[in-house]
Amino acid sequence: MTLAGSPRLDFERRLIEAQEQIDELVASAERSGFDVSEELNELKKKLNDLKESTYQNLTPMEQVQVARHPDRPYTLDYIERIFTNWIELHGDRTFRDDEAIVGGWAALGGTSVMVIGHQKGRHIKENLRRNFGMAHPEGYRKALRLMQQAEKFGRAVITFIDTPGAYPGLGSEERGIAQAIAVNLREMARLKVPLVSVIIGEGGSGGALGIGVTDRILIMEHAVYSVISPEGCAAILWHSRDFKEEAAAALKITSKDLLALGVADEIIAEPPGGAHSDWDAAAASVKEALERTVSELGRVKTDRLRKTRWAKYEAMGVWGESAPETPPDAS
Repeated sequence: MTLAGSPRLDFERRLIEAQEQIDELVASAERSGFDVSEELNELKKKLNDLKESTYQNLTPMEQVQVARHPDRPYTLDYIERIFTNWIELHGDRTFRDDEAIVGGWAALGGTSVMVIGHQKGRHIKENLRRNFGMAHPEGYRKALRLMQQAEKFGRAVITFIDTPGAYPGLGSEERGIAQAIAVNLREMARLKVPLVSVIIGEGGSGGALGIGVTDRILIMEHAVYSVISPEGCAAILWHSRDFKEEAAAALKITSKDLLALGVADEIIAEPPGGAHSDWDAAAASVKEALERTVSELGRVKTDRLRKTRWAKYEAMGVWGESAPETPPDAS
């Protein structure tokens, strides 16, 4: 499923042209009544091959563009396709309900779980309401309240990460955005129930970490996860956003890089053409990974679960120096 009239990426032009050829052939066959099934099957095969070759050879910056694609399924789209008996819960019991983060009870197969995720909008009005998926402190306090409720009932927590970052506005800072995220990091490390996160689009900085300290980090094939955006990194290091391609490569933000670095635990394959080309297929892959992962973690005892979680994050970023080379003999 995709949305009609949405912008396309530069490297998708050949795909669009191939799809237009298929559409023209179908329309022509309907007008003439001729059987074009053989030609149609050949064109569809060529389109699928083109999709695979195109999406297997994306640059890091092109991966970022795919992760930000306006047609990608968001948290509520996945919830609709993966879970049943969804009951959304609202508010942080302190200030207000932040709609940039949604959360509530749902059933994954026959298991009750708590689902929390960033939510972007599909159009300007909704994006203003959702604040483009950038949460205020009350959003993270709501998320923590729901996680603690899940712990009370012994239920696993699943989070969907998709945000450019936490909202850095004046009101957000006044109400303690940094503290809210920091508290979440601490409390998620302490929770006694299984925690699983899925990076479905952009995983940006502390805004992503605020619901991302989990036992397993799953990442969609064309999603990204980074401490800063390529544009922000380029502006700092090169004093120009024109170097965003170089920044994206240096940041190691793609799913393959993150798996190799040990940050992500599993890559969830996307359908040919990316998750935005087929929401149902993308959701089916996520559902399979979640059911398997929640089942595995559910068999781990609480003490072991937390110790493994702590060890996971303590190991991230560890580095060492090689012994200095022996200087040449001066004699």
